Amino acid sequence: MTRPRHPFALRWNDNDQYGHVNNTVYYQAMDTAVNTWMIREAGLDPAGAVRGYCVASSCEFHAPVSYPADDLEVVIGVHRVGTTSITWDLPIVRTGTDEPVAVGRFTHVFVDATTQRPVAVPDPIRSAVEQQLGTPVA
Repeated sequence: MTRPRHPFALRWNDNDQYGHVNNTVYYQAMDTAVNTWMIREAGLDPAGAVRGYCVASSCEFHAPVSYPADDLEVVIGVHRVGTTSITWDLPIVRTGTDEPVAVGRFTHVFVDATTQRPVAVPDPIRSAVEQQLGTPVA
C-alpha cells in the first residue's frame, strides 16, 4: 500500500543562519501533514467534541535541506494505535524522492473538548488509519 504524502513547500524565512532549514520547520511540516490528513481523510473537526493533542514528538535529522533548492513531502504512516492515542511515523523526504532527510514521530492523544480527559480514538479515524494506511487496529 502506498503511503500518502503531504507536500510542504519551504519558504525564505525557513532557512536559519547556517543556510539550512531550521529544525522547528520539520515539526511544523509533520504537524500540518498529520492534521491535514485527519481532517480531510478521517473527518476530524478541530473545533469538534473530540480533539487530538500532541503529547510527544521527536525527529531524527539525516540530511540538510534549504530554500529555494528543496521542497519537502511528509510521508504519513502509523507506528502504533492505542486505545486513546496514535503514534504517527512521519519520514520527511525531498519532493519526488524516497530517501528521508528526517524521520519524525508524533503521538496524539484524543480528548473530550469539554473535560479535557482522554477518550477512545474516534471510529472514523481508526477506520481511515486501517483502510488508507494499512495499519491493523486492535
